[in-house]
Amino acid sequence: MNQPVAAQESRVETPEAWMDSGFAALYDEHSRAIFFLALRFFGDEQKAEDATHDVFLKAFQRMDQFRNESSIRTWLYRIAINHCQNVVQSWHHRNIHATADDSIWENSPAKTDSPLRVLETKELGQRIQKTLDGLSEEYRLLLLLVADEELSYEEIAIVVGQSADAVRGKLHRARKAFAIRFEQTA
Repeated sequence: MNQPVAAQESRVETPEAWMDSGFAALYDEHSRAIFFLALRFFGDEQKAEDATHDVFLKAFQRMDQFRNESSIRTWLYRIAINHCQNVVQSWHHRNIHATADDSIWENSPAKTDSPLRVLETKELGQRIQKTLDGLSEEYRLLLLLVADEELSYEEIAIVVGQSADAVRGKLHRARKAFAIRFEQTA
């Protein structure tokens, strides 16, 4: 059905191809991954949807700035991360709080799942999110990009503007910090 993001091959790789095959194809191919990245930042489905549209609008306006030094996917992630960080830091976001619907984080249980299994899964998800919330923004972002988005060290390095070796080292420290905090939430 849906391939992991890392396994998807980009069909639209250059700005010229964007115009030939249509920007819609680029949006169709990458919007879901950008949406889930934004959802992780905001925890609010509507904000994530708005951010996704903003990211693709910015990408469309800046097509001429894409230099083919990385994949379009990596370039879109960089735009998305910058946009989400700007929104998080804005006055509006810091001072106006919406009640997020927790149901967007919960998967509907399969009919074969026992109520105990559903509860355990929900509690584990909450424990993981609490642990992630306790980490620095940089560590959370690195763990998100490698685990949820399945980006390689090299792709993450391009997204965060660091060397692949720096990413490896920081990911190692982030994983250790996560493990320590996760044990403390037990």
